[in-house]
Amino acid sequence: MVTVKNLTKRYGDYTLNLSLELPDGMITGIVGKNGAGKSTTIKSILGLITPDEGSVTVFGKEARALSCADKEEIGVALSDSGFSMYLTIRDVICVLKKMYHRFDEKMFVGKCEELGLPVDKQIKNFSTGMKAKLRVLVAVSHRARLLILDEPTAGLDVEARNDILDLLREYMREDENRSILISSHISSDLEGLCDDLYLIHDGRVLLHEETDRILSEYAILKVDESEYSALDQKYILKTRKEPFGYACLTDQKKFYGENYPRMIVEKANIDDLILFMTGGK
Repeated sequence: MVTVKNLTKRYGDYTLNLSLELPDGMITGIVGKNGAGKSTTIKSILGLITPDEGSVTVFGKEARALSCADKEEIGVALSDSGFSMYLTIRDVICVLKKMYHRFDEKMFVGKCEELGLPVDKQIKNFSTGMKAKLRVLVAVSHRARLLILDEPTAGLDVEARNDILDLLREYMREDENRSILISSHISSDLEGLCDDLYLIHDGRVLLHEETDRILSEYAILKVDESEYSALDQKYILKTRKEPFGYACLTDQKKFYGENYPRMIVEKANIDDLILFMTGGK
């Protein structure tokens, strides 16, 4: 559904250069520290930033050549965008009815009630969580084939984040051919949502992996100096010096668990992946 090849954008000494793919029917996450290049990637795909080099295709077409009908197949939620703060949701509904031929007003109004979004209250009086819910609800309101979401749950409490994630899960259940590209630095939100993840750091893809494999096969080995010197390191991805010796990231949890039964082998999560892959040696 989306293909990015050698996308390059230069900002002084900083250069973004990466490639990624989003297949049909998949949820793909982009993770990384703040400033890694997540938002630049998203905005380049949407045509909001012009890349210096590379290509972006959406639905098999150059992103810049998409027709109005093609663009209606894309739902977008950016952290720094939204409707005028002086509008009410009733006003937003009027705008959406004019923007999208397939705007589902009945679903939209029902979800507003379910999510606690008052239709006659000005958006300027909404909480941060309410504004975030509205952005995502607008993105799914016209039954688009593709959602592109930039940090949709940033700064929200657990309840608001769960509401948004449930909304996205429901969106995918309705049509198996839909896809989502989502960036976030909240790894726990993506562990139960995404099919695969791209880890970006300093404008580069450090790792692309299926989420299930990260959660099942990646591990942290904790060893002292003597254990480390005797350790078969062919499956060690990154190592970090610790007071007790070394912590090592591996993607072969089973191998080390079976061959080093006395060694501490801890399950790794996405936060561990980010910390080790963007640091250590």
